[in-house]
Amino acid sequence: MSASRRGRIRVELRGIELTRARKAILRDVHWCIRDGEHWLLQGANGAGKTQLLKLLAGDVWPDANTRALRRYFADDGTALPLSLARDQISYFGPERQDRYERYGWNHSVPRIVATGIERSDIPLRRLTPVDRLQVAKLLQKLSITHLARRRFLTLSYGERRLVLLCRALASRPRLLLLDEPFAGLDAQNTRRLRAYLAGSGSARMPWVITSHRADVLPPAITHVAGLDGGRLRRRAKTRRIAQTTHRARAVRTVRATAASAPTVLQLTKASVFLDARPVLRSIDWRVALGECWVLSGANGAGKSTLLRAIYGDHRIAIGGKLHRDWLQPGAAISEFRERVGYVSAELQAAYPRRAIALDVVLSGRHASFNLAAPATAAEKKRARSSLARVDLAGCADCELAQLSYGQQRRVLLARALINEPRLLLLDEPYAGLDRGARHAMMQTVDSLAQEKRTLLLALHHADEWPRKVTHELRLARGRIAYRGRARP
Repeated sequence: MSASRRGRIRVELRGIELTRARKAILRDVHWCIRDGEHWLLQGANGAGKTQLLKLLAGDVWPDANTRALRRYFADDGTALPLSLARDQISYFGPERQDRYERYGWNHSVPRIVATGIERSDIPLRRLTPVDRLQVAKLLQKLSITHLARRRFLTLSYGERRLVLLCRALASRPRLLLLDEPFAGLDAQNTRRLRAYLAGSGSARMPWVITSHRADVLPPAITHVAGLDGGRLRRRAKTRRIAQTTHRARAVRTVRATAASAPTVLQLTKASVFLDARPVLRSIDWRVALGECWVLSGANGAGKSTLLRAIYGDHRIAIGGKLHRDWLQPGAAISEFRERVGYVSAELQAAYPRRAIALDVVLSGRHASFNLAAPATAAEKKRARSSLARVDLAGCADCELAQLSYGQQRRVLLARALINEPRLLLLDEPYAGLDRGARHAMMQTVDSLAQEKRTLLLALHHADEWPRKVTHELRLARGRIAYRGRARP
């Protein structure tokens, strides 16, 4: 290994321009990242943060421009070719996490982490004793050694995120780029990641992170950069970072539901096994028409699995029962799904990157991924109206690849609302949304909760609870820890 490979890396961007689908994403960007600097990159959904991180990592090429420069230097000032510089930089974003779901890559956690050593998507060889020791140290560094015997797709969204962070660290990077690393993490895992980023400061490794929530940011941030209109504004962190999410909601009312309200869902001794491992254990739960439930609990508690079981993605084990209103015995699950609005990271990952936003929303009409027949003018009008409801009217003809992660989540919300469903299953519906979009979507959910609809939301942050919440279901290790009225 050369001296330059062992040393730090400095990145310089000069006059960078980036255009996608004839739209200017980055305009005349100048940026230098040096040893020991820890950057927060801010910007609204669609501002270009992800594209800028990918450009830093060498995965995206800027527009051809005689003035534009993208240069990498070792700590002794030696210029590094892009091929060598890329091996010293680790980028991790939600797209990589989605890829495992999309392609069904269900390898063991150690093998997933070890792919970072060779920078491959899937395992290419058997792990050596040296590999196993390195992987074990990384899992210990983030306090997730208890996941070592698990397979990746049996993990919760937040657990997957930490495993893939270990993968990013396996290549021993000299620059770490993290796109929304705190999204989907519970309080404990947020503390673990913050502690790691704070500890890496003493090692002088530079990093750049993006986050739409100021309350989770690590104190080790030294500099702030913001994207607005494609232009980058940079400064040292000389003052308090601007709040990027509104404060906890001061007013919350607990809306009572009639005791005689009809049952929408009934689970009796319901258990779910994934990879022969129990994820939900003997769940007894009744949901009545018009109730608004928040599902709470740590990463891995079973919240997403419960919602996916209700939606029909997971089977209830023998001995348990799941009764769904509107679904007669023997009827196709699609009949139930067409009356349900569903949002989740797994559903988002399932859509091809080249899918058109309007088509994604239209697919919600029949709870499918593709359009069985050309949409009618009336259906298209309804889909465009649904996109306008989530403030994406101008993105109807965009491919998902052209949208930010938060914008893609809003497309799913539009899909969920197109049929005006009586039941909504929302798994972290605000993940990746900027401050303005989150506030608007929360108001939409509040309005839905006031109507005679039934809402089930899996959430990690108390300030995201609906104002008209009625009940809380708290899970712990697959079991019900609390089931009852929400506490105002």
